[in-house]
Amino acid sequence: MQGTSPTAAPATPKGHTTASADRYGAFMAGARLVEEAPLVLDAFEAVIVPTDVSKRPLLHELTVSVFWPHRDHDLDLFLSLGQGYIALDAIGRPLGSSMYFPMGDDFAMFGMMVTTPRLQAMGAGRRLLREIMRDCEGRDLRLSATRSGYRLYEAAGFDPVGTIWQQQGIARPFRLPSPVAGLDLRPMNSADRDVIHALDAHAYGAARTVVLDALLGHSTGMVVERGGAICGYALMRKFGKGMVIGPVVAEDDAMAMQLVAPLIQACEGQFTRLDTPQQSEQFKAFLSAAGMGVFDTVTEMYIGKQRRATEGPLMYGLAAHSLG
Repeated sequence: MQGTSPTAAPATPKGHTTASADRYGAFMAGARLVEEAPLVLDAFEAVIVPTDVSKRPLLHELTVSVFWPHRDHDLDLFLSLGQGYIALDAIGRPLGSSMYFPMGDDFAMFGMMVTTPRLQAMGAGRRLLREIMRDCEGRDLRLSATRSGYRLYEAAGFDPVGTIWQQQGIARPFRLPSPVAGLDLRPMNSADRDVIHALDAHAYGAARTVVLDALLGHSTGMVVERGGAICGYALMRKFGKGMVIGPVVAEDDAMAMQLVAPLIQACEGQFTRLDTPQQSEQFKAFLSAAGMGVFDTVTEMYIGKQRRATEGPLMYGLAAHSLG
């Protein structure tokens, strides 16, 4: 694990507000000393070790303990794309985890932040968060904060961007959206890769080449064209209890509904999920009408630059809370 000298100030990501930078600095101050101190939880000493594929059963045990729906294949995908840590007690039982997913050299997404509420109150979440923040020093960062984790991330220097709406349920027949003049919808094919990467990099705010290629390899999808040029896309893959639709990149609600409608139709009768950062009531109502009502919300937070696009192609559906 990388360490920060006790006498060296941690590198603050560019784009920080003064208040955010102050919180970040206070959170990371003395990180090296904290790393060297034993992690004591509930009167027993724990160890923090790197994650790898051999730890997948332990990660699955953690996700089950907090009622997350991840299956083995979901965790295998995350482990192939990210790095992180898992806290273990003296007999090897998992206590918590944290992961980060690098996107290029200057950005990372945080995810798989799992601790039980009791252990989080004892400092397990803080310690695990500090480990990955030290590894990602100098990068812009983003994460999806649950209600229980929000105060910890705020104390670490993260600022809120907005709400992510987790919409899910059993997909059912619904009224199809009216066709949009000038837009042509078709299934995605392998020749679309480069354009999809360019659209995604704009909407997401970073070129997540490795992550997106992995998602493409596990997904089916749709693209929409205007004048023969692709201007939006949507993917769908197996995840959790059934299927997840995402990422979805579109210019507006009408385009987003055109893209996801055939994917929802293909899931009829199955558990289907879409996580959207868009605040549009029209899009959320469309999903609800198709059986995918609002189940929960999380808060998107960042350190450094707020990279997500606010005009042009926009992110209408996440790949996962841990991947953005």
